[in-house]
Amino acid sequence: MSTDFSRVLSLLRQEKGVSQRKAAAALNISQALLSHYENGIREPGLAFVAKACDYYHVSADYLLGRSLSRDGAMIEAGEVPDASEAKEDLKGSILAKLQKKLVINTASVFFDLLGQVGSKEAISQAGAYLSAALYQLFRPFYRAAGGNESYFSTGRTSFDLDVLSAEMTLSRIQYVKALEAYRGSFPSVDSQSLAEDYQGFSQSMAQVFHNADERVRLLEAMEEQINSEVTK
Repeated sequence: MSTDFSRVLSLLRQEKGVSQRKAAAALNISQALLSHYENGIREPGLAFVAKACDYYHVSADYLLGRSLSRDGAMIEAGEVPDASEAKEDLKGSILAKLQKKLVINTASVFFDLLGQVGSKEAISQAGAYLSAALYQLFRPFYRAAGGNESYFSTGRTSFDLDVLSAEMTLSRIQYVKALEAYRGSFPSVDSQSLAEDYQGFSQSMAQVFHNADERVRLLEAMEEQINSEVTK
């Protein structure tokens, strides 16, 4: 059973706002066994999967990580609109358009390279990490704009307690583990090959990483200044 199952099982319980003890009692198993399921130590049988689906009101495909839709509808790649190929009609400032292009171009290169590697686990965890990041940015915007937060399944308290950051950390850990476990060949990712294989797009990626490096340098400089003042 994929690691998606244990991750989704744990997140559904947290989303429901119940303890492991309460969830285990409702699912007619021990708390220790539920902990093993949520941490990927043991794999459940079909009877438990069925009970968990009923308890959390999701489909088996969603619980097993085979569908992004809670009702189990399968999303095909061809059904998803591709913003990178769409006509530029983004409303707003020039800065918003620039940031959109930088992020989309970088993500396009990144997922193309991941696709060449072919690790389903790495691809899934990378998608989960980036999706959670976008979720965390969009939800405060949605709230500030007066949107009804029933649009989201995760409760407001859980979100405000930063449960998505924990989910992102777990996804990043699983992503790194998937890359370490991969035994196939990796595509060339030096600056020259990236420039040749992804003309134009690689420049966006370089800019995104350069901007991030500059922010890190700024933080490091601030830390050095604080440390020097403390030691005076």
